[in-house]
Amino acid sequence: MSTPPQANSQAQRIALLTGLYTAQGLPFGFFSLALPVLMREAHWSLKAIGFLQFLALPWGIKFLWAPVLDHRGSRRGWLMFFQCAACLMALALSFLDLQAESIILFVAVFLFNLLAASQDIITDGLAVRLLGAQERGLANAIQVGAYRLGMILGGGLLLWLFAHTGWHTMFICMAVMLGLTILPVLTFKEPPRHTERSKRPSGTALVIGWLHRALAPGMLTFFGLIFCYRFGDQILNSLLPPFLLDHGVSKSTIAVMKGAVGSGTSLLGASIGGWLTYKLGRRQAMLAAGLAQAAGFGLYVAVAYGLGGEPLLWTATVLEGIVGTMATVALFTLMMDASDPEHAGTDYTLLASVVVAVSSLGGLAGGFLGDLLGYGPTFLLATSLAVAGTLFVVWWLDRHPTNERVAEAWR
Repeated sequence: MSTPPQANSQAQRIALLTGLYTAQGLPFGFFSLALPVLMREAHWSLKAIGFLQFLALPWGIKFLWAPVLDHRGSRRGWLMFFQCAACLMALALSFLDLQAESIILFVAVFLFNLLAASQDIITDGLAVRLLGAQERGLANAIQVGAYRLGMILGGGLLLWLFAHTGWHTMFICMAVMLGLTILPVLTFKEPPRHTERSKRPSGTALVIGWLHRALAPGMLTFFGLIFCYRFGDQILNSLLPPFLLDHGVSKSTIAVMKGAVGSGTSLLGASIGGWLTYKLGRRQAMLAAGLAQAAGFGLYVAVAYGLGGEPLLWTATVLEGIVGTMATVALFTLMMDASDPEHAGTDYTLLASVVVAVSSLGGLAGGFLGDLLGYGPTFLLATSLAVAGTLFVVWWLDRHPTNERVAEAWR
């Protein structure tokens, strides 16, 4: 017999979500930040290292199997499977020869991404179902902050462990850390499914269930609102690494600036964003965070036009780390509101896929505009788009909430 969601205390729900989102960020941080360093040190070619980006494909296409995970099997059972499989993978990698067994390494990276992306479907769906509208701001602060914490542990702590202990011990430690994230799942009491078994989607329907959900009332409109809110931001952020290098900032300084300082301030921003969403509500949080983010972009515009120099870049990095994460938390909270609890994993996964798609489009547009116009005009255009996008989203949702759940939470 299923247990009602009220059986999980708020502390249990927070511990569960913190552990699960940290578990996603930990291997991603290692494979995207630490592993390229280790591979280069082992004399791998830059071409081979670059191929790692393609192994993150499961994150971009996870919506294809989201309906199956959403409507088949026990959520707790899926979580136990994905978490335990990740631990076993880390243990297996501890016996791998990085230099000699390249194919096995690439397969392992792909499988880690597949496990983490699939676990994310279940985790996001649970967050929608377990939490009330007021708690979702907190949930998204946890989502962003815990994932970032996992990236810091995976990309920083594990790299440090490798330097002092070696490959075997490093992956044993990864397995232990992933194992700790299983503990909250053991005490988790799964909420019931409200859909009657006889009315659940058939196997055939689940194959294209993502398309059915994409065409649900209000979803396509919400896709467009995500684009408006994020596009300007993604144009500018895609150009920051080459912009810093072209403006004389050393690679080591960039690593500290965008890695340690940027990551640290984003943890603070996640906390502030969750509090802001909880206290002020969705509308005020989206408006304040979106405009504050655009104001932070203004500092990069100033540097691009020759004002401020490196000291202003440090200020911009701190401000962008805080307010950029605040804007992300506000948007992700509204995405949870837009997700139907009976299809929560599928709906939220679709919306998250749109966020990824907008990031890619923003990167392409940023590269094209940067070459065509230069940094200054491109940053100014991106900042203007960020302001206009924020104001348009607020104006639209004031008049045309995409569904009843969004309408109830918006004010």
